[in-house]
Amino acid sequence: MANISCFNAGPAKMPKEVLQEAQADLLNFQGLGMSVMEISHRSKEFTKLVLETEASLRSLLKVPSNYKILFLQGGGTGMFAAVPLNLGRGENPTFDYFVTGTWSSKAAKEAEKYGKVNLVLPKTSKYTSIADKSQWNLSPDASYVYYCGNETVHGVEFKTVPDTGDVPLVCDMSSHFLTQPVDVSKFACIVAGAQKNFGPAGTTVAIVREDMLGKASPKCPIIWDFKTQADQNSCYNTPPVFGIYMIGLVFKWLQKSGGVEEMNKQCVEKSRRVLDVVESSGGFYVTPVQREYQSRVNVPVLIGGPEGNKDMEAKFVEESTAAGLIGLKGHRSVGGLRISLYNAVTLEDVDRLVAFMKSFQAANKK
Repeated sequence: MANISCFNAGPAKMPKEVLQEAQADLLNFQGLGMSVMEISHRSKEFTKLVLETEASLRSLLKVPSNYKILFLQGGGTGMFAAVPLNLGRGENPTFDYFVTGTWSSKAAKEAEKYGKVNLVLPKTSKYTSIADKSQWNLSPDASYVYYCGNETVHGVEFKTVPDTGDVPLVCDMSSHFLTQPVDVSKFACIVAGAQKNFGPAGTTVAIVREDMLGKASPKCPIIWDFKTQADQNSCYNTPPVFGIYMIGLVFKWLQKSGGVEEMNKQCVEKSRRVLDVVESSGGFYVTPVQREYQSRVNVPVLIGGPEGNKDMEAKFVEESTAAGLIGLKGHRSVGGLRISLYNAVTLEDVDRLVAFMKSFQAANKK
């Protein structure tokens, strides 16, 4: 299949321009006669690469000078442990967690190993919305408040930043990182895995306010000690060299493409086109998430009604794959379809999908 539109949830589509540049560099990085994967992480060339990559991200998100930018390993799941181990206070810390889907639920479970976890929202068996602030249960003595800005599996997205008063706020932005402007000053820590919006799997970004550094638990593995990595420009140990190189290329591509402001415009338009088909389908397509909480980047869709029709959904995935529309099968825990609309997914990709959705409905609606 030559004409592919990739909607994978992660690892996800990369900008073609970035892949072509990496291909050209692969055997001879900056005239060194070596691949970037072969150069020393202690070399001046790699040091320059790290600093340039950091500068690009700082520019894209207007990161204040009192924040450190770290390039780590372990993915978002590794940060489930790194955050409480770095930001927990005292011998028996309390952590507040918004649980709005699969990933925040897993983060809260991991944090239970390192302190007491308080669930801010009422427990629910379905993740289709975010409870009103009148139902929030915040702890005044919490070390931090944690939330996942966009739940990749269930498609629930915070449209505003939760107000947690003076308690440090932490956000896992993995699946909507760099899809919109962010006021970084509202956060004590932001973490994001690269494999959805800004690079290949294997690199994790942490943006940490300086007053959060230097207080890690003795139990914290040194490679996830934020201060240790900040003091060493993310090179305490051998970093993900190729991953950092690739996200640096993506950051430059984003800058040339209009930055996060333009990405947000495109993101809103892409999700609008998909949701317009869903909402005009007469119930053939259904999204379980309430519209005001519907993610701009991960749209779950059921076929045949609110409970879905597994046979029809399997047929959709089979036929869409044959048509070159890749990665539309829903997460194994929720079923249905999942349409991921990350930055590298083009409007042309979305239009191909929308046309297929309309033709599939016409051919299969009873």
